[in-house]
Amino acid sequence: MTVTSLTPNRPKNSMAVAEISYNDLKDLMEKCKELVLVDVRSKEEVDRGRIPGSIHIPVDQVENDMTLDAAAFQQKFGVPKPPLNSPSLIFHCQMGRRGAVATQNARSLGFEKACNFVGGYKEWSEKEGK
Repeated sequence: MTVTSLTPNRPKNSMAVAEISYNDLKDLMEKCKELVLVDVRSKEEVDRGRIPGSIHIPVDQVENDMTLDAAAFQQKFGVPKPPLNSPSLIFHCQMGRRGAVATQNARSLGFEKACNFVGGYKEWSEKEGK
């Protein structure tokens, strides 16, 4: 998997955001049973279409929901909470900006390897013909 660490035009004191591509996400979805793909768009956006297997945590709820204990996270989202060192915690939004914010928030909570699917649902739906 190719992970790039970049955020063009980001403030000098902000953390870089690790990003993955569409192809890398597809590979992870096929090969990684521990993948936790988090859609941070609004409920209205998610209702219009979503990436299969994703869970929905609106961007403004990421910090709260990612600090839930493991049992509460499992009960709320139906998937195990990823460990802090999980290489398979991926955030996405429509086009990448909110996904980057969510990824930074998760990293600040200790999820050091969290990544942003930079193409977002827009790229996914275009390539998947949805």
